[in-house]
Parts: sequence; structure tokens; C-alpha cells
Amino acid sequence: MSIFEAFHITKSFTGHNALNNVSIHVPEGSIYGLLGPNGAGKTTLIRIINKITAPDSGKLMFRGKEYTHNDLLYMGYLPEERGLYKKMKVGEQALYLSQLKGLTKSDAMKRLKHWFTKFEMTDWWNKKVEELSKGMAQKVQFIITVLHEPKLLIFDEPFSGFDPVNANMLKNEVLKLRERGTTIIFSTHDMASVEELCDNITLIDRSKSILEGRVSDIRANYKSNIYELEFEGDPDKLVQKLNGSYELRELTPLEEGKSRATIHLTDTGLGNEFLKLAISSVKINSFREVLPTMNEVFIKAVSENKKHTQHE
Repeated sequence: MSIFEAFHITKSFTGHNALNNVSIHVPEGSIYGLLGPNGAGKTTLIRIINKITAPDSGKLMFRGKEYTHNDLLYMGYLPEERGLYKKMKVGEQALYLSQLKGLTKSDAMKRLKHWFTKFEMTDWWNKKVEELSKGMAQKVQFIITVLHEPKLLIFDEPFSGFDPVNANMLKNEVLKLRERGTTIIFSTHDMASVEELCDNITLIDRSKSILEGRVSDIRANYKSNIYELEFEGDPDKLVQKLNGSYELRELTPLEEGKSRATIHLTDTGLGNEFLKLAISSVKINSFREVLPTMNEVFIKAVSENKKHTQHE
């Protein structure tokens, strides 16, 4: 079941077509990646979802019904451009913004104390926002975004500016939110985070959706018959057995007489034949298919779309 759907969304600004017939279907309880190069249309779509701007045409649905302004109470939005009031004290501002999302003052205080303790920020409660580091300010905005326990969270580059330790901490919190049933739309250029976090994605390029589906399915669809073999023995004996059906892409020495070979097979049905050949020359420790990374998929899909667009 989809918690949020956008059907055939179009949006144009003066002299620029930002979105062209884009549809997305966000499964409930999932982390949904919204991907694309700079200027592809992601931010425009996020602004439409948050009703900051309206589409020229198309339809939005939330939990099976037409999407209204009242539904914004069930959402949380962490924009890429942070927007805290620099002269206000951290705690005062967090309390104020939490109440705007419908929490009572007492409930907001309880939840804020919990999150500030978890993120080791209690000493910053009475500091002004302008005294915070960029990463600390981002933590404050993250807390404010999730505090009212929305059904749908929208994160736009949430890990930008974080050091690895704090980025990992935030990723763990995102995964915990999903475990509790929260749905998350997640926009980022960090493809490693997409592989780590996202269940489904849509890739937007040149204002159009060019790829949509489960991350695992997309990676499998873009595979190119690359296999990785770890073995013990003389690498030359293995190389001598190779023929035109098996191309050695890389050979890496490992410890204690072990090696790793990356092999390209010319046909998907040659895996077992190659394994038999390899067993006759070296001792096999592992043999696995190597799926492309989401970074590789991203680059290939955008490149193919560029070529297709140029020939239209």
C-alpha cells in the first residue's frame, strides 16, 4: 500500500520545464530515495509535496485520498537549506516550532528532553543558534522535524555537513524510524547511503522520471555478468585456462598465497562452466556475482537518458 502518490506531475517556470509527467508511488513504512543530478527537478517535486508550490497539472494522494493542507500535520520536512532563527535560544526555538506542529508544551518538553539527551545536546539548550556549529544546528532541525512523530518524513540531503560519526548516528535514527512504521522520502546525491538505507527509488533526470523501483531489482537489472573469484594457488594457472568467453578484468593479490580475480563472462549461462574450469586449476574459496553499485547505475542511466534526449 502506498502512503503517498503523485500522478503525472508537471511544473514549469518562466522558460524552464521543471517536471514533465512525473509519477511516484511511495510504499508505506519504506525509505524512498528521490534521486537525480542537480537541476533535475527533485527540489521542485519536494516543494510540491510540501505544498510550498503547486503543480501545473497532476494529482497528489495521501493514504488513498486526495492530498490536502490538513495532511501536512502528518508530515515532517527537513530541507537542504537550514532555517533556524539565529538569535533565538535553541531550546526556546525548538519548543516553539514543536508547538506549531500541534504538540502541547508539556508533551514537547518531554520529547525534546529525550532527544537532546540522546544527541548529547543538553548543554546547548540555552545557547543561541548562531553559536552552534553547522552539524549541531542540523541536529536541532532533525529533532524538530521528527518530534511530532509524523507518518511521512521528507529529508533533503540530511547528512550534508556531518562528520562520519554523526552521519552514522543519524542513519541509525532514520532506520529506527522506519522500524517504527514511519515512511521516509529521502533525497540525496550520496549513492552509498541509498544502497544502505533505501528500499525503493525514483531517478529524475531532465525533468522526467527515468528509473523507478526497488533498489535490489534495479541493481540486478543493470548487472553485466561480472563475477568475483577468491582462490588459493598460482594465478597464472587460472589465467592460462581463460578463453574468449571469460575476460580477466582485475587480479588482486591477497594474504598468504590467496588472490581475487574479477571476471567478465560473455554470457549469463557461463557461470557454472567457468567455476568448473577454475576448480581444475586453483582452490576456490568464494565465487559470487558482482552487482553494480547505485553510483554506477546512476551514472549509466543518466548517460543513456542524455543520449536518448539528444537523438529525439
